[in-house]
Amino acid sequence: MNDILPPKRPLSDRPQPSHPSISVSRQQPSQGVLPATPLLEPQPTQLLLAKPKKSRLKKVMWWSLGIGILAIVLVAAVLYAWYTAALQPVVASQTEKTRVQIVEGSSPSDIGKLLEDKKLIRSHFAFDIYTRISGTRSQLQAGVYSLTASESTPAIVAHLVSGNTDEFSITFLPGATLAENRTVFLKAGFSAQEVDAALGKTYEHPLFADKPASSDLEGYIYGETYSFSSSATVEQILVRTFDEFYKTIKDNNLVPGFKAQGLNLYEAITLASIIQREVPHANDQKQVAQVFLGRLAMGMELGSDVTYQYAAKKLGVSPSPSLDSPYNTRRFVGLPPGPIASPGRTALEAVASPAAGNYVYFLSGDDGVTYFARTNDEHEANIRDHCKIKCLVP
Repeated sequence: MNDILPPKRPLSDRPQPSHPSISVSRQQPSQGVLPATPLLEPQPTQLLLAKPKKSRLKKVMWWSLGIGILAIVLVAAVLYAWYTAALQPVVASQTEKTRVQIVEGSSPSDIGKLLEDKKLIRSHFAFDIYTRISGTRSQLQAGVYSLTASESTPAIVAHLVSGNTDEFSITFLPGATLAENRTVFLKAGFSAQEVDAALGKTYEHPLFADKPASSDLEGYIYGETYSFSSSATVEQILVRTFDEFYKTIKDNNLVPGFKAQGLNLYEAITLASIIQREVPHANDQKQVAQVFLGRLAMGMELGSDVTYQYAAKKLGVSPSPSLDSPYNTRRFVGLPPGPIASPGRTALEAVASPAAGNYVYFLSGDDGVTYFARTNDEHEANIRDHCKIKCLVP
């Protein structure tokens, strides 16, 4: 008997297998058979892991930016504070002026370094920055100026931009030595080279009558305060002092008085310089002049301590009454080779018109009083009673 098979269904009528991606079967896979890998999009957990990484990166970037900005602000604040301070005056208060010559063709940098070298500004670098910011670099004028360290950098720049040169005062003191007057020139802003050149120059002037050609200008810079244009040279200043010195001699008619004492102009200035160093008061100077002129007339040593002290300083040795120098009037009779300082008017007048008397000795007591004596015994008594400290031999 033939088996009868069921009729075949069309393919379209056959049950279609479920797609793995939508399978909800809970059956466990058969042993040894791998389950089909579902075609799924990335799991949400994978997306959640990426987000924190981007967030941390942004935070780091913002922190770095903030720190960088803060550092820039701090650096800028420090630089501004330095710049502001660098523009301030070097000293709070000062009246002494310094002579500064700005030569033609000097750059702002050169000017700033010159001002800093003379201790008139705190920083040439700050000076350079200020002239750039203020637009004054091309406006600085050449010339000779008198500036003080109590001026700020902006004030000094304004001074140099104006181009108005100044006047300055210079003071030489009666009784000052040539070395001390040289220092006055240096403090006024003149260089050592120009000062030494002027002091070593030969001058034609009636003041130098009877002055040996080999002698220097010791004693000839007349003690006074003078005003000059800032463009004045050392030579011009010196000539002005010579003029003032000679005018004082002429106005007071001192030359006839010098001649009456047997002295020419050079000798009179030399003696007056010793008197100036010995005693500062006019009345004492006249009496001291009487003592010295009397000793000269008697052929005695002048016995002036200030002469060997001057010689020792000039030689760079310790002062001693026994110093072997022609300036030492404790050892050598007569006047020294030349003046030891610049005499003032009253000392010059004392030589021309000494006080009356016959004193032979004098001393300056510990109390500042000048004591005179006619005999050596009186002089020794004055030493014992009034000069226990000053009269000690060094």
